[in-house]
Order: sequence, then structure tokens, then C-alpha cells
Amino acid sequence: MKKLMALLLMVTLIFSLSGCGDAPSEDPSSGSTEASSSDNSEDVDAGETESETETAVIGDANADRTLVVWSFTDEVKKMIEEYYLPAHPDLDYKVEVVIIPTEDYPTKLDPVLASGKNAPDMFAMEAAFVRKYVESPFAMEMSETGVDTSGTFPYVLQVANNKGSSWQATPGAFFYRRSIAEKYLGVSEPEDVQNMLADWDKFLDAARKVAADSNGESKMLAGTGDLTNVFFAARQQSWIVDDQLVIDDAIYELFETAKIMEEENLTHQGAQWGEAWFAGMKDNSVMGYFLPTWGLHYVLKTNCEDAEGNTTWGDWGMIQGPQAYFWGGTFLTVREGSEMVDEASDIINYLTVEPEFLKAWAKDTGDFISNPSIIDEIKDDFSEDFLAGQNHYEAFAQMAPSIDASALQGYDQDINTLLGEQLTAYSLGEKDLETAINDFKLSVQNAFPNVNID
Repeated sequence: MKKLMALLLMVTLIFSLSGCGDAPSEDPSSGSTEASSSDNSEDVDAGETESETETAVIGDANADRTLVVWSFTDEVKKMIEEYYLPAHPDLDYKVEVVIIPTEDYPTKLDPVLASGKNAPDMFAMEAAFVRKYVESPFAMEMSETGVDTSGTFPYVLQVANNKGSSWQATPGAFFYRRSIAEKYLGVSEPEDVQNMLADWDKFLDAARKVAADSNGESKMLAGTGDLTNVFFAARQQSWIVDDQLVIDDAIYELFETAKIMEEENLTHQGAQWGEAWFAGMKDNSVMGYFLPTWGLHYVLKTNCEDAEGNTTWGDWGMIQGPQAYFWGGTFLTVREGSEMVDEASDIINYLTVEPEFLKAWAKDTGDFISNPSIIDEIKDDFSEDFLAGQNHYEAFAQMAPSIDASALQGYDQDINTLLGEQLTAYSLGEKDLETAINDFKLSVQNAFPNVNID
């Protein structure tokens, strides 16, 4: 279940290191919104090359009408082609699915939404930029589409601001190497490891023990970049409140935790999505990674084997770790102004709400779905060989209800990036805390002049 966060994740999935095992093969605002469906089927951009954008027409190619879907992931095409169309063989329209690389997606989507020309009838949104679109006039309220999302995890609805729906939830976990935990912490089973990593103080103590007892050969994390998504999700307040920049206490805790790990040499200082970061998945240098649901299938599984065929498959476990968080997710919405609202709504309803589809998708892919009632029905049927037989579905089911996405807003992607620059400088000792925070505030004000930083 390829859940792409942004450019870095797309690059990761395309250029990931040597593969391992059974990972699925598919890769992981103002203006008029009026446009006709006939306009929608035109090329996205006359100047595009074939390698940049994939366009597929599925269903009856001779049908007079075309429903256009834009996505950054080919999962949506697979779902429509292999599940929705077989269940709806008598459609009187064809479906055109346009897949645009994640790094290009917003820049391609924004102008067509603003002008209404060649705009899709429905489009996918990634969690990193979903709020940008659901806080705009271009995404329809789910209540206007007839899609009943009442059975969906509340946090998923929070993320989509009730203007999008998703088939999945993406709770985050800490995936750890059982053999390393046993060797240096004396435990390997999830319940025991969780007890040792239940809060950040315990996590740091365990990280110190792993580094010391291995003489620095093994570290708890590849790098401090792994901490960011966990702490971002722990914020109680949004970045911007009434045009005022708010720095939540969780951000200060992030700075201090990263600083401790760098000063005490508790990581390998591997940049997230970099070569050293991936290397730890196939050797004994890294004990664990903070990753969400899709990280199991599309990051760990595809990078657990080295060039000589040595593998860490089966030597992994998963726990909640110090706190609940989520990371990523794909959301579907109907474009305001589409002439095929009913058709688009029906597809979204099927792909994100229909129980039989959600059960089939979960069984076929291992993707963690968004409906807790259905999860309760199927969660006991899973066993993951990669995790030494651990039931990852049941574990994720315990994590998902604790997620709170109320602090999410459209500013997040840009501000998180700006914060990351100062976090690195502070944790490496290049700036003191006051300077790093002040520089962060100034960078936010430069990016958003109307935001008060005092």
C-alpha cells in the first residue's frame, strides 16, 4: 500500500535498494471550478512526456462519457480496474485514470482546479497536502456526495476535514529487530519490548544501552529524522492559530530528544530515506524504525536483503513505542463543479466505505483499512511472516483509536520542512535553542507574511 508522503517518499519507493520477498508489485487556490466531463479527457499538459504521467482508460472505451480520476498512486487504478468495474459491469461511461508523480502532483493539479479546464471529476490527496485541498473550494463536502463515512475512524475524518474519504488508516508503529533487542536489552517479544520503550525517558535509556553494549555498532535509530513525524503528531495545537504562530510543547520535546540522541551518539546520523538509513534494514547497525502501516510492506520488506542474499526477514517485531502517531494516507474527493458527481461519489463510496470491498482489499494486500467495525471482524485472521508471525493487523487496531489529528492544517507541510532545517542545526550543535527557534520563526514569517511570530 504505497502511501507517499511527498517527494522524499516517492524517491524512496522508486529508487529503493535491493528488494526482499513478497512486497506488492505496484508502486507504492481560487477561481472558477466549472468544467465539462468532455474537457476532462484532454491531455494534462501538452508539454508532458510519457514518462512523467501515465494515463489509462479502463472500462468500455467506446462509452460516450468519461469519468476522469487523478492520482499520485496507481493503487486507485488497481482498485477501480480490478474491484470496482467487475462489481459494476454495466457502467455507461469509461474511466480515465491519470497518474502523476507525487513531486509534480500539486503543481499539475492546482492550475486545472483553479481554471476548471481539463480538471478531474475526482482526485486523490496525500496526507502531506490533503488539508490544502480540503480547505479550498475545490473539494466537495462528503455530506453532499452521499458517501456515508460515519463508520470511519474519527482521526481519518479529521484529516480530510469531512471533504474526503479514505479506505485506509495509517497508524504508526516502532518496528524493531528481535535479535538486536534480545542481545542488548534481554527481551525480544513485543509486550516486553514495549515495556522498555513505553515513554521517551525509557526509549533514551534503552538507546544508551544498545549503543554502549554493542560498542557503537548498533544504534536504536539510524538518525533523528525518524523522530519528527512522531512528535508532529503529538502536538495539541496547530501551527497557526488566529494568524499567530504557535510552537507546541511537543516541538520543544522533539528538539531536546534529538539533541540528546546526537550529543550522546545514539544514532548513526543517517538521513531519512538516504542510503545509510536503508542499510540498517539489512544489517545489524539499526535496531528500529518509526514507520506507519505502509512502511511494513513498502519500505522494510523491500529493503531487508543485501546484495549477497542475506536477509533480516522474520527478525522483526512491531510495537506502539513511546506514543501514538500516524503518517500518510490517501484520500479521495469529488471535485466541486464536476458534471459526474454521482458517478464519482459512487466510486468513492465503494472504495472507501463498502464493507465487502474493504474486506477483500485488506485480505489481498494487508492494507490497514479505515473502518474499525470491519477491522474487528477480520483482525484475528492475520499473521505476518516478516514479523515472525506477529499479527500486525491486531497491533495496528490497538494503536489507531489513540490517534488525534485535530492539529493538522494546510500549513503543515511547509512549516514542518522549515522546522526540520533548524532541528538539524540545533541537534548537531550548530545553533543554540534560542537561535534555532528564532530562525525558525523568521523563516515562517518569510514564507507566510501575514502570520504573527511574536
